[in-house]
Amino acid sequence: MSTIAQLRSILKNTRTIAVVGLSADWYRPSYFAAKYMQEHGYKVIPVNPKYTEILGECCYPDLRSIPEKVDMVNVFRRSDDCVPIAEDAVSIGAKSLWLQLGVINTDAARIAGAAGLNVVMDRCVKIEYARLFGGLGWFGVNTRIISARRPV
Repeated sequence: MSTIAQLRSILKNTRTIAVVGLSADWYRPSYFAAKYMQEHGYKVIPVNPKYTEILGECCYPDLRSIPEKVDMVNVFRRSDDCVPIAEDAVSIGAKSLWLQLGVINTDAARIAGAAGLNVVMDRCVKIEYARLFGGLGWFGVNTRIISARRPV
């Protein structure tokens, strides 16, 4: 379990976030979490083999394809998919492995932790940022689209 001090330190010392499983669909949680972090000064690097660009950034098929330094690997994938992602996070020299809400994998946490990475599981990076550094923008989901219709 991560303490408030640990979460604050991780977020304060992170500049570049690789978001594994980032969707280009504006209504997906990965999209608005990444957009929020991007709007709060973080460089977001999308990782999804389905796309070439998301949020104005070049999208990579996997972590090992990213040509620059990554501080945090933020995972929006099923818990079962996390072990190879943790191994890749270690291999690229990331400082933190952050598994989003509902994503829990103790083997992935063990791999990343043994390599010295900070590990956060079952927490949302957007929610924690807003909670710990409040007053720096909207806290809800602001898509800037008002509609009662479900997305197509």
